[in-house]
Amino acid sequence: MRILLIEDDTVLGAAVRDQIAADGQSVDWLTRLDAAGSAVKSTPYDLILLDLMLPDGRGIGFLKGLRARGDVTPVIILTALDQVSDRIEGLNAGADDYLVKPFDLAELSARIGSVARRYSGNPNPIVTHGPLEIDLAVRSVHCDGRPVQLTAREWALLEAFLARPGQLLSKAQLEEKLYAFDAEVESNTIEVHVSRLRKKLGAAVIDTERGLGYRLGKA
Repeated sequence: MRILLIEDDTVLGAAVRDQIAADGQSVDWLTRLDAAGSAVKSTPYDLILLDLMLPDGRGIGFLKGLRARGDVTPVIILTALDQVSDRIEGLNAGADDYLVKPFDLAELSARIGSVARRYSGNPNPIVTHGPLEIDLAVRSVHCDGRPVQLTAREWALLEAFLARPGQLLSKAQLEEKLYAFDAEVESNTIEVHVSRLRKKLGAAVIDTERGLGYRLGKA
């Protein structure tokens, strides 16, 4: 997934960014709403993590603006405001989840995964695909009953295909899922990760449409 983090606390922001990156996801971290507004207009994010109190305004207004424009990108609010009325306001504005600071980073990862699964249309964390049994909640893969170890990037790539079964994903789309906008991406990075997934999970797990992209193979 490609995630937009809008948080002006540099210590917390760095911790959240590092946690998301460790999970194999791509994250763009911004500290102001004006910059975030420009980012969402130019980049197709899979999820937004939104602080409510920012230097140039309140996150609630930003969220309401997204929903008013018909933007359905899932949003998890991260805030120190812990009153029930604050939570109600956030959820009524269109938030999908609400996490009060301070929070455990492992819980944040779990919340991100839960919201992502709901939006993909399959809230069940267990996915079966041919000989593969994939647990999206604990990030584990078994092939014919045998556990398979994936790197964070390999996992993120597999997750991107599982979220869009049958859909052709271009190399550029996959790069967007794996890397932030300031990251340097080598020209053959996606090919390398696809090759490694095929070696670990079977050659048929990912199909190549030459010159167009990749798609999840048939089960």
